Amino acid sequence: MIDESGLLSALRLADSFLPVGSYTISYGFESFAEEGRVETGEDLRELLSDYLYGQVGPCDMVALSAAHCAARQGDVDRLARVDDRLHATLLAREFRESSLTSGKRLLDVVADEHAFVDRYAERVGDEARGHYPTVLGVVSATKGVSEYDARLVCGYAFVTGLLGAAQRLLRLGHTEIQRILHDLFPVIESVERESADRDLEQLRSCTPLIDVQGMRHERAERRLFVS
Repeated sequence: MIDESGLLSALRLADSFLPVGSYTISYGFESFAEEGRVETGEDLRELLSDYLYGQVGPCDMVALSAAHCAARQGDVDRLARVDDRLHATLLAREFRESSLTSGKRLLDVVADEHAFVDRYAERVGDEARGHYPTVLGVVSATKGVSEYDARLVCGYAFVTGLLGAAQRLLRLGHTEIQRILHDLFPVIESVERESADRDLEQLRSCTPLIDVQGMRHERAERRLFVS
């Protein structure tokens, strides 16, 4: 069972109030909306499921777990390898940049809260990259948040971030957004289970259309989001 301190830390890390820039990121969703590919709540639900099964679970959660394990073992060098594998897997430039920016902001938020996190932060920009899933894994481990709970935090935070973007881009009300979030809980749980036993060498991403939309977003004349 998660302890009280770990629970509070998990809530903090999953909160959209956490200033890591999630409100500026759509991971290609803005392109879907601008092209009219996503218009209804059902469209949104299906697309977010694709994000979860193709990207968040097999890529972000696997990287987070590897980073969580490395942090528990005090292995900063392995964290750099996690960053490199993740960097090579994210195909769209804006996706990589968004992940790096959010990772740096999370490190800034938790600066001076744990010595090992600060050790890793000192490597970022030199020997390590500081991708968000890696940083989230490190911070979770040092805050007493289990791998399991950290993976759920990862999935939940990703979904709520994109739902926030959707609310600004589509004609969807607060109640419908909450229903979609609730409907996606089983999907988050499913991708967590699928990612739980995968090691770093099995990290992958398979979201070709999402990647293409992310690349199109780079060349869009008008953009509300940075990715």
